[in-house]
Amino acid sequence: MFELIRNPSIDFMGKKKISLGLSSLLVLIGLFALLQIARGQANLGIDFTGGTALLVHFDRPEPISEVRAVLSGNGFSGAQIQNVNGTSDLFIRVKARSESAHSVTESLLALLHGHFAGNPLTIRQSIEIGPTIGSELAGKALVAIFFSLVGFILYIAVRFEFRFGLAAAISTFHNVIAVLGILYLLHVEINLLIVTSLLTLAGYSLTDTVVVFDRIREQMRRSVRQTPEALINSGINQVLSRTVVVSLTVELVLFALLIGGGPVIHDFSLALFIGVLVGTYASIFVASPLLLILPGRRKGLGFAPRKPAPEKNGV
Repeated sequence: MFELIRNPSIDFMGKKKISLGLSSLLVLIGLFALLQIARGQANLGIDFTGGTALLVHFDRPEPISEVRAVLSGNGFSGAQIQNVNGTSDLFIRVKARSESAHSVTESLLALLHGHFAGNPLTIRQSIEIGPTIGSELAGKALVAIFFSLVGFILYIAVRFEFRFGLAAAISTFHNVIAVLGILYLLHVEINLLIVTSLLTLAGYSLTDTVVVFDRIREQMRRSVRQTPEALINSGINQVLSRTVVVSLTVELVLFALLIGGGPVIHDFSLALFIGVLVGTYASIFVASPLLLILPGRRKGLGFAPRKPAPEKNGV
């Protein structure tokens, strides 16, 4: 593989106090964001808040971008619009409002009639998405993330050992909750697409962490006389170029999606773009230092104790 950084010798473990302090701050922000989401105080999407779904039929097809612009400019920001099987029908979903679903439907109908007067339209179907459905989806999302973390622990524990699995799970939780906190600060709408991006990020982070852990384990087998800090630093430095190159490649693709992918996948791309940065940072500055912090690190993680130097005769 192309080496972007040749023969690095960075003391990553010497900076673990700073990195873990920063990570603690990110986790606190993420936990606050999670609390706000649970209280309904965040920018939640239709999937979690409920709302109104409409099936609108136009006599002639209208561009989705134009319909979205009309709705966003008239108090219906965040509306989800989909074309139905290439026809002139549009499926429109808007967030729950203070007025009834019937009033929302009437408001949307009047708004669309006013801006598309030359193109007759009718409402074929109107469905209310209640808050009960939203709560059920939120619960399923949390359960999915929880079982993902449990699966990560078991996978790493089988491939390496339990403390490696625990470190990887903590790092993965850090990544997911940190990205959630950043998205909350950016006022990004939290919907099922964002949940999907967080689960995708969890899988990507695990892969990156496994690569780093594998090299650290290899160093443990080869260099039994080095300190644990030196072994971990050596393992990270050996895969640093690979980690940076892979992350940059993924970021370039995500940046292209972020800029040219359109509003439908913009937030999804943004979440992954931030997540890859956080995940790359965490595989080096969170997961690896945890191998030093977790109890029983020397014996449990395979760090061989140093043998005392043989005594010289006559001394």
